[in-house]
This record gives sequence, structure tokens and C-alpha cells, in this order.
Amino acid sequence: ATPSVSENKLITTVASQLDQKITFALEGSVFNAGTIIQWLRDEAGFIDTAGDSAKLAASAVTSEVTFVPAFTGLGAPHWNPDARGAILGLTRNSSSADIVRAGLEAVCFQTHELLSCMAADTCQTLDILRVDGGMAENDWMLQFLADITGVPVERPTYLETTSQGAALLAGLAVGLYESLSSAAETRCVDKVFEPQQSVDWRESNVARWHDAVKRINIA
Repeated sequence: ATPSVSENKLITTVASQLDQKITFALEGSVFNAGTIIQWLRDEAGFIDTAGDSAKLAASAVTSEVTFVPAFTGLGAPHWNPDARGAILGLTRNSSSADIVRAGLEAVCFQTHELLSCMAADTCQTLDILRVDGGMAENDWMLQFLADITGVPVERPTYLETTSQGAALLAGLAVGLYESLSSAAETRCVDKVFEPQQSVDWRESNVARWHDAVKRINIA
């Protein structure tokens, strides 16, 4: 109920306002996530459709390529509008599959950064990470997200959670639901992705990401 100021460069925002009661939240802003898929498809031409990215990423032989998608700078927690994107770790053996995989990994690495900041601000860790939106259709990415965060990732049956939430609040307002909890019971889970990698694997890959970001995050 009380707004808190982040000590780790997150944004204090309003999560909801219901019956004159305001609920605040901490928000992490990523400048480029879905735009990575658009770039891989429209500019680079590595995929024909967004759905192709999962299959191509799964076919990648190695994970040595790191893609920092700072097309419009870096968002939280870096807040550097002057940073620009880079693809690092290329060799003669690197393929389009490696770059597509690195693009999907980048979404997960950025999420890991935000969760680390939130854990530091709140002294709490997640038991489960809920995702939604079009990118949540990508099984390969959600498995990597679970592996890199060490947290189970839960995908709902209905991916457009924002519109669903607005509809549920409207139903609450007209008496279709008795409470927020009863409205929330309508949510159905499609699949839960459990972490499958070791702590050493996670730390090694996170270090690879941090090294890549450091190389381009120049004030």
C-alpha cells in the first residue's frame, strides 16, 4: 500500500487502484524484447515467422554467441540510452541458429537482471515466475528462462493477460465475481517449465551476459 523507492534502479509504479485503494509495485523496464524477434525476422531475415525461432534456437550447436539487443539503449537497471547493440563471440562456425538462440537468451538474461534487482530491493525471492504475451508461446525460451533464473516459469492457457485482467476487473465491478480472489480462480495454467540446469551452469552463463553488457555499456 505504500510506495517504496528502489535502491537498484527500478521504477516505482501504480499496479492497480480498486475501491479507492492504491497498490504500488516495482517495475523493471526492458527496452527491447519482442523487437528482437522482429529484427531477426524482418531485418536479419534469419526466420520467416516468430514461431520459427524456437526450432532454430534448439538446433544451435553451442551457446558461445551473446546478443545484447540495445537497439535503443539499455533499460533497467542500466538506463543508458547511448548504448548500442552488439553480437559477440562469433566464430567461423557461427550460424543463424546461434544468433537466433542468442536473441532469445537475451530476453531471459534481461529478465534475470530485473529479478536480481527486485530480490535485492524486497529481500524476497520468487517461488514461481508467471509470464504472458506472444513470446510466451516459445517453449525453448521459457525453458531457458527457468534455467537461467532458477525459478519455475508458469504459462497461462490464455496468453493475453492484460486484456483478461481488465475483463476480470470489469466483471468484479458489475458483480460477476464476489472478490479479486474469486476472479483470479478463473485463471488456468497451460504448462510449468521447471529449472533443469545446475547452479554452475547458471552462474557461468550469467557471467557471459554481464561481460557482454559491460563491453557496450559505456557512458
